[in-house]
Amino acid sequence: MNVTSTVIGYPYIGENREWKKCLEAYWKNSYSEEDFLVEMKKLRLANLKRQQSLGLEMVTVGDFTFYDRILDTAVMFGLIPKRYNWKSQEVDFSTYYAMARGSNNSVACEMTKWFNTNYHYIVPEYENQLLRLTQNTLLTWFLEAKEELGILARPTMIGPYTFLKLTKGYGRNNLPGFILKLIPLYIQVVKELVAAGAEWIQLEEPGLVLSISKEDVQLVQEIYRQLNQAVPEAKIMLQTYFEAVSGYEEIVQLPVQGIGLDFVYGAERNMASLRQFGFPEEKVLGIGLINGRDIWRANLEEKAQTVQAIIQLSKASDVWIQSSCSLQHVPITTRLEHKLDQTLKNALSFADEKIVEISQITSYLQKPNWEGKSSISESMQAIIELEQHQVRNNTAVGESLRKIDENDFKRNQAFETRQRIQQEALKLPILPTTTIGSLPQSEEVKRKRSAWRKKEITDKEYADFLEQESARWIRIQEEIGLDVLVHGEFERTDMVEYFGEKLDGFAFTERAWVVSYGSRCVKPPIIYGDVQWHTPMTVKETKAAQEKTAKFVKGMLTGPVTILNWSFVRDDLSREKVAYQIALALRKEIQCLEESGISIIQVDEPALREGLPLRKEDWPHYLDWAVKSFRLATSQVKDSTQIHTHMCYCEFNDFIEPIRALEADVISIETSRSHGELIESLKKHPYGNGIGLGVYDIHSPRIPSIDEMLTIMQESLQVLNVNQFWVNPDCGLKTRREFETVASLKNMVKSTKLLREQVGNVTFF
Repeated sequence: MNVTSTVIGYPYIGENREWKKCLEAYWKNSYSEEDFLVEMKKLRLANLKRQQSLGLEMVTVGDFTFYDRILDTAVMFGLIPKRYNWKSQEVDFSTYYAMARGSNNSVACEMTKWFNTNYHYIVPEYENQLLRLTQNTLLTWFLEAKEELGILARPTMIGPYTFLKLTKGYGRNNLPGFILKLIPLYIQVVKELVAAGAEWIQLEEPGLVLSISKEDVQLVQEIYRQLNQAVPEAKIMLQTYFEAVSGYEEIVQLPVQGIGLDFVYGAERNMASLRQFGFPEEKVLGIGLINGRDIWRANLEEKAQTVQAIIQLSKASDVWIQSSCSLQHVPITTRLEHKLDQTLKNALSFADEKIVEISQITSYLQKPNWEGKSSISESMQAIIELEQHQVRNNTAVGESLRKIDENDFKRNQAFETRQRIQQEALKLPILPTTTIGSLPQSEEVKRKRSAWRKKEITDKEYADFLEQESARWIRIQEEIGLDVLVHGEFERTDMVEYFGEKLDGFAFTERAWVVSYGSRCVKPPIIYGDVQWHTPMTVKETKAAQEKTAKFVKGMLTGPVTILNWSFVRDDLSREKVAYQIALALRKEIQCLEESGISIIQVDEPALREGLPLRKEDWPHYLDWAVKSFRLATSQVKDSTQIHTHMCYCEFNDFIEPIRALEADVISIETSRSHGELIESLKKHPYGNGIGLGVYDIHSPRIPSIDEMLTIMQESLQVLNVNQFWVNPDCGLKTRREFETVASLKNMVKSTKLLREQVGNVTFF
């Protein structure tokens, strides 16, 4: 039996976020394009050398990107919407980044979540373009590794079925035409790679783990039949991840030379399929054994037993021991973390450590007398010590969970009654204007925070600065004419990290960055113990802002499911129980805000949908406890207290019932890049509570015009009652510059005033 160690992909951002810094320097014209390309190449090659030094036997190229890998594939195939006026042979960076971020003349392409992860990808748009291979980037990077490092790497790209399914713009009638254009391009890429000496080529097909129809299985069979017929000499590793593969019996018989399966998140179903259908002995089996999405050290003894059982069941003669998915979803190394509790740190494993785990298991299988067997007992000891840690054994939290009953999930009155009570108390105009919560964090804000963390300024100096900045923005919001204000969240580095720092059970890293979208990187908190509230987290700042204005200031909290889904979560307790712990902590914070006189409280759940299991048959259980978590946090407020929430990139069609079940008084939805689709959804699935449809895209630096936003609002009123419609940007404004924000919000308020004049004097109710 041949055993090889590999990973599906490696983080591209660099140990110190060199990738992000280089990209942003280029955007600011601090780097020329030539310098930009030189620095990015250095980073690519350094990543390959690093993986080899950690013991990996097969490394991958194509897991790198200049912004997003789905965007890369679209651009490589000339799938560029007409609005960008692209006419040249290759795609220049101005077009590439206009698609990603928008430009003065064109809105950006839609952005949405990559399956059920925290990463966002750029959605390809098919407009019946004449597709062609603009540049074989995979070939360039393959030759780069071969010629400069002597590495025969495995090129990887998003597979044709998954790319097809993630592309928008085609219907059933023009699907065949799109496929006929797409397959020859994949064939051309594969042919050129084989001619250049590529031994293996990885095609990533996470789309195959979704619930797929018989027609889709037949489509996959035809795609890979044509690919094999055109390039029979190519050795294709068809890689699946995030769950068990659907249509297993048919998929493993595809004319490819290897199949990669996830034995972490898809372990139970993939093992059942192995038992029932076996595995083709002539194919290589990629065993996704080490979790590519969490940061916990693997129990190597259990992993060794698992892989031996898989090998025995599959009878495969060649296996790859690998990560369950790309390691881009985890930080790079624990080596740089110096402030963590040692018991916790010993139980952590980031990308580099996961490669070492993969190498250790591979060596264990390759060498019966392997000298590193002590590492197996070391992993077990680290896990046991964390399980026994006092932070995981808080009896008060356990008792609070046991006391929860059905009344804890219910609002006192129905929405219609609450709406009347709230309108009488708040006396807001029709089409109330507000923002989602965060306001621009200037370089001065970042400098002050850094100085405070380094103890270069006192706590009082920092607090005074934050209060002054909030007061300044209260004045700006009043001058703009917004109806409901926010304090700006200048004290918060991140909408999850901020709350985690004030709750028990969380830990925080120094350099454990992962990419969220584009150059936006986050450091997810680590929930490693029982979560408990012990002191007000937001009352001081919110109350201080409210005292500076006669208008209402929203209290701003992050919801329990978003805190859960945007953190690395302990793996010894169900996610449901952890969510309830967070919800109970937030409920106490909401009570404190109410007691301090805050009448509008927003509890954001942008990550509610992304936590959905990939298989629809698994949705009901998740949605039950996820919705209950939100209601556990928010349902005990007074009827006059208005509860808002915010959601990102929500597919309204298949999520309307959970949205209703939240029982929020007002929900704002991030839809500016797909506004028309949401309008069509609302026609089919009416929604009766308050709702704000984001009227402009905050991820783009462009300033939307008054007419542009007015049109969006007018379209919205085709499906919404004027008494339920709120006007707001589609997300928080933290990453935008001040002049962009002020100009955009002024236009938003002006367009709202024009719409109020158009609808006339409307009596509420």
